[in-house]
Amino acid sequence: MMSQMPQQTALSRCPSCEEPLESGDRFCGACGYDLSAVPAPPGDHPTIAMNGGVPLPPDGTPGMPPAAPQQPQPQPPFTGSPVSPASGVRFDRSPEPDEYPLQAPDPRVATDVPTPPDGIKVCVACRAGRVDSDGYCENCGHAQPRERDHMEQDIGPVAAVSDRGLRHHRNEDAFGLGCAALPDGSAAVVAIVCDGVSSATRPDDASLAASRAASESLLAALPHGTHPQQAMHEAIVAASHAVNALAEEPATAREHAPHQNAPACTLVGAVVTSGLLVVGWVGDSRAYWVPVDRSTPPARLTEDDSWAAQMVAAGLMNEAEAYADERAHAITGWLGADAYELEPHTASFKPDRPGVVVVCTDGLWNYAEAAEEMAEVLPPDAAVRPLHSARVLVGHALDGGGHDNVTVAVVPFPAPPQGAGSA
Repeated sequence: MMSQMPQQTALSRCPSCEEPLESGDRFCGACGYDLSAVPAPPGDHPTIAMNGGVPLPPDGTPGMPPAAPQQPQPQPPFTGSPVSPASGVRFDRSPEPDEYPLQAPDPRVATDVPTPPDGIKVCVACRAGRVDSDGYCENCGHAQPRERDHMEQDIGPVAAVSDRGLRHHRNEDAFGLGCAALPDGSAAVVAIVCDGVSSATRPDDASLAASRAASESLLAALPHGTHPQQAMHEAIVAASHAVNALAEEPATAREHAPHQNAPACTLVGAVVTSGLLVVGWVGDSRAYWVPVDRSTPPARLTEDDSWAAQMVAAGLMNEAEAYADERAHAITGWLGADAYELEPHTASFKPDRPGVVVVCTDGLWNYAEAAEEMAEVLPPDAAVRPLHSARVLVGHALDGGGHDNVTVAVVPFPAPPQGAGSA
């Protein structure tokens, strides 16, 4: 008698919405519930859901396959509205799987995803779709984490940190670090920082190409005896060629209209030896000098290629007025195929005391513009803890609002003896 009651109940009313059923129905006509998924005995739903147990069917019960106990067990409905026994989702609209329609298998249940072929990135969200060149899943559309969102590098005497910031959808900055042995056996430390021009095509590719080309050029030239200032000039020219080449690539022509700006970026770099400090730049990324002895004044080592700097240089505005103008950060010099004319700036210094060179994009100096402000936020032990200091500076920019990508390299002066690491 007990074995017949559940079968009769299951055939007479829908277990989801209690609508009457007709003999032979496979789906509920009211809510669409799949009646073939109804386990027996359906009359025991509340008991199964509350105590967590799954009673075994009596021997000989018709229609009960051995695998039935592994089927998902219905949950008690919420009071007052029809729900799916499997998920608790309301069925007062078209039935939907789980919380919302998914274009890909739910990663919580997709356990048998095949291993992707070598070189193919698979979506971290659905674990089924291929990731396209723009970083989005072709199956479910999820954006993938980008490797450049936050980057850190520490090679002993120099360290750098780059962060996407809090407002930009990607990091368009890049940096390059390195150490080289000069012909006399002493060390030279190299730091290059580049900032992609957001209004241009592929600014992230431009900054990456420029930083790689400039740092590789310096590290190749310095061991052969090229003077660091000349080597810096040649490195900027090499970076310019690398960025110009991007405009010739099919990807640029195919994805963007001809009137779009060519890939472009700014660049600032420093070379530190045992007695010489050389900086080079194009654009509005900057280098600052902060002495270890904070009782002596810091200094900005670069002059921006920007509208504001031009106004100040021409005597038309003072610095406060110029940088308060909305045109202040319009750059007048950059690396790119549509730059008016490449004018690499270089300068050399012979500091008479130890200090630190801060090489950064405007994502940092917007929050510490004057040299005195930069010195205030730079930790006192920056000369012996460059990576920690770079992290602190990036954190300062993020705490200030992080409106732009933030990149900074911290380079102690003088360069340590060849082979020496950070203290």
